[in-house]
Order: sequence, then structure tokens, then C-alpha cells
Amino acid sequence: MLRWTITFLVVAIIAAIFGFGGIAAGAAGIAKILFAIFIVLFLLSLIFGRSRSL
Repeated sequence: MLRWTITFLVVAIIAAIFGFGGIAAGAAGIAKILFAIFIVLFLLSLIFGRSRSL
């Protein structure tokens, strides 16, 4: 999931450099959403992963 976030972030930066504002904004928005999902899943795995190992 984090790999997709970085990919969309790179696409957004490259699109912004070449002047494609709409594509850059869309890719940045997708990257933000994927990063938020990644953080939530990561925190859930930390919380519930420890309870299984005890």
C-alpha cells in the first residue's frame, strides 16, 4: 500500500513539473487517501498483532 502511495506522489510531482495541474491534483489526492488507509491499517496491525502473540 505504501508503494502505491509513493508511486502516486511521484506521478503528482512529475505532472506538476510539466504543468498538468488537474492530473497532479488528482494523483496527490489519491496519494493522500492511500497514505491515510496505510496509517490506519498499520496502527490496527500494531494493536491487534500484539494481542495475538501474548
